[in-house]
Amino acid sequence: MLTRRQFLQLGAAGGAALVLPLERAVQAFASGPSTPQFAAAFKRLPVLRPTSTDATTDYYNLALSPANAVILPGKNTPVWAYNGLFPGPTIKAKANRRVVVTQTNKLATNASTHLHGAHVAPSSDGHPTDVFGPGQSKVYTYPNDQLASTLWYHDHTAHATSRNVYMGLAGAYLIRDAVEAALGLPGGAYDITCIIQDRTFNADGSLSFVDSANAVLGNTVLVNGKPWPFLAVSGRKYRFRFVNGSNSREYELALSSNKSLNQIASDGGLLAQTFVTPSIRLSPGERAEVVIDFAQYPAGTKIVLENLKGTATDGTDSIMRFDVGSPVSDTSKLPTTLRSITKMTTAAVTRTFALSFDSTRRLWVINGKPFDPNRIDVKPKLDAPEIWKITNSSGMAHPFHIHLSMFQILDRTKSGVVSKPGPGESGWKDTVRIDPGETVRFITKFTGFKGRYVYHCHNLAHEDHDMMAQMEVV
Repeated sequence: MLTRRQFLQLGAAGGAALVLPLERAVQAFASGPSTPQFAAAFKRLPVLRPTSTDATTDYYNLALSPANAVILPGKNTPVWAYNGLFPGPTIKAKANRRVVVTQTNKLATNASTHLHGAHVAPSSDGHPTDVFGPGQSKVYTYPNDQLASTLWYHDHTAHATSRNVYMGLAGAYLIRDAVEAALGLPGGAYDITCIIQDRTFNADGSLSFVDSANAVLGNTVLVNGKPWPFLAVSGRKYRFRFVNGSNSREYELALSSNKSLNQIASDGGLLAQTFVTPSIRLSPGERAEVVIDFAQYPAGTKIVLENLKGTATDGTDSIMRFDVGSPVSDTSKLPTTLRSITKMTTAAVTRTFALSFDSTRRLWVINGKPFDPNRIDVKPKLDAPEIWKITNSSGMAHPFHIHLSMFQILDRTKSGVVSKPGPGESGWKDTVRIDPGETVRFITKFTGFKGRYVYHCHNLAHEDHDMMAQMEVV
């Protein structure tokens, strides 16, 4: 049976609760194989090696194909994967050194890969209609002319993104630069990427995907493709790159030890200063990097990374567990000051956007309009700062994401109260959570490339059911 909280997550959008029959929504929480928490060992994401390099460029190949993944004990799960891996392999890039990825589609469906957070030309952005079909290949070029940051790539096919990502088409992409390297942060084996996703499984171990317009919520939390894993850590500092790769679920990360997290980065890279906080909220598409010093715990301590937005009834209140071992030598640092960030404050253009649910058409819309690839909604000018004011008049939160550019949050307004962004949101962002009844203003500037891009809700169920619009940078 759905809890009241689960029901609200699925349908608290006025008429949106009627988008799908309730029995279809319930399938998102259907019971599958019993999976114990903290029984699976944490899996580090494999790093993809270039097929070749030259003076300016690293070249990679990725194949999109059906594969079997071992996710649940004793069962094979059919997935769609990059290079046979669930999630896909990690690409490590250097700032201002180009990466070219040739992707070959061995699936029986169209695909379009978006590098989330990347500054790229329209032809390599993964526009939802720029698909390559079965048996076809597409070359994506990433200039990496941006700050060190944790990005991620995932499918972005129009009206099929939710299904394709759920089936496994996602992976991490890390950009490094000299400023980051000079800080002495934990590196090597102590720099760990964690892609957090939720899934529901059928009795045979296969993925149970339901095309909901409201939310796709699973009852099993996966980190790098493993359910509620445990990670053996030494008594020293670690850097964790957390990616909310879930279709719809929001997480609020916290430690069961009640110790604070040291947040050092958000979507677009390092914050200006380390932010010490008891918890970090991540809506779908958002990233946060933290440093945890396990030297403060005795060997044998077990610490759960909790999700304060989850529930104990389905286990979504836990994400993974850290099993602390003996202390080891640690020369890494956790600086207070991280990177200089120049604040943007003024713009000649302010654009307004309303996020809502169209109960007549049963679609999520922006400014009253569903996505139409033949319609250009706004035309930002190259190199001209703009303020975007987005109001959420629906009953569900929307993680609002724009392509091509990062932005800086100016303020949040709810019930007439204006608040400045907290330290964790004070850096560069590409996705921002907008709660029901809230208005968020951010400032951005589109640089480098002209052409068509999209902006949309990153709850993939909402995106697929048309909460997306198109801009043309001119």
